[in-house]
Amino acid sequence: MKILFTKTIDATLLSKELGSDISAECIEVIRTEPIRIASFDLKNHSLIFTSVNGVRSFFTNQFKPNEDFTAKNYNKIYCVGEKTKRELRKYGFGTFKVLKNAETLSRFIIGNCQHEQFLHFCGNLAIDVLDKDLPLQNIRYKKITVYNTEEIHPLVPEKYHATVFFSPSGVRSFAKLNSLEGMKIFSIGETTSNELRKHTSTEIFTSEENNLASIFELIKKEL
Repeated sequence: MKILFTKTIDATLLSKELGSDISAECIEVIRTEPIRIASFDLKNHSLIFTSVNGVRSFFTNQFKPNEDFTAKNYNKIYCVGEKTKRELRKYGFGTFKVLKNAETLSRFIIGNCQHEQFLHFCGNLAIDVLDKDLPLQNIRYKKITVYNTEEIHPLVPEKYHATVFFSPSGVRSFAKLNSLEGMKIFSIGETTSNELRKHTSTEIFTSEENNLASIFELIKKEL
């Protein structure tokens, strides 16, 4: 049985998780590149990160959050996903709140954070849930683009029993030149699954959490 991952995963991890019965191959479907911008004072703002690349590009641009909770103008940090949280920790910063996807984060902010003003450090193709929902509730929100995502649109002539997707932009990139029919489709999180439903009526198997452990558990269960 052959399964395609639409991002590079460590070969040792794939072998450990999937065993010898499943042949796993990886292909990159998107390319990311940091954008150089001038850093500015973050005072009086809460910060949102929805991707690892957003975190890396934020610090590459020399931004300096104030995480001293005793200070008047400290920066609360909200993020989506455990991977994003772990990336922030690499730079020495914790998180005020971690949600599983942008939709859940949007609902939390609307319900609990009406008087904060937000800066969202993200890529050029970030989903528009937050910038659609928050201004409608008179919540001050601004998107700061700190990296570019390019859809590569690879042609994949080989046939696979299953394919695994990790982001909406990855889905669009793959689907431009390749069919999603005739194979099992695995998705890391509901946001990616929503994009997949625009391209196929095939059943989509969605991991409960936005991480590799959850997607591996789902693959082993279904295959």
